[in-house]
Amino acid sequence: MIDIQQAKDLLAAAELIHSAETVAQAVTRVAGEITAKLGKTNPLLLCVMSGGVPFAGHLMTQLDFPLDFDYMHVTRYGQDTSGGALSWRSAPWTPVKGRTVLVLDDILDEGLTLAAIVERMHELGVKACYTAVATDKLNGKKKPIEADFVALTVPDRFVFGYGMDVRGGWRNLPAIYAMKES
Repeated sequence: MIDIQQAKDLLAAAELIHSAETVAQAVTRVAGEITAKLGKTNPLLLCVMSGGVPFAGHLMTQLDFPLDFDYMHVTRYGQDTSGGALSWRSAPWTPVKGRTVLVLDDILDEGLTLAAIVERMHELGVKACYTAVATDKLNGKKKPIEADFVALTVPDRFVFGYGMDVRGGWRNLPAIYAMKES
């Protein structure tokens, strides 16, 4: 956990990558793409906790078709700034077998977490599994998965805001920032 003054100092020194308005416009665009692709499937939306919450919440309000909603908690980061071992903290409560599923997450970084989630969904017998991310990090690495729907891209830097935290804080920002480069 970061203390309030440290959090304020980090934000003051950070670089704005995408404004709140840009984020909102990108989510609206993705909602249209998802509606066109999944609007007749009554999908199950699965939010990846905790980072996917802002994206899922904003996106859902713009989908004008019936859907079910649930969550899962899978992480590689915890309070760290680089990925570690995959931790499955909570599986979806809603059965996924035979369903069209849309997994919603905050960032596609190295792709290991999202790839593992999709693999698990197939093991559980989904009819189809799609992925949507608020951000795709342009890190130049070969990723094991590409998201089906991407709102925004971000540079290969430590980013935070709009669901992504920095030392446990600032997930609640409506914009996306990058840590100051040293």
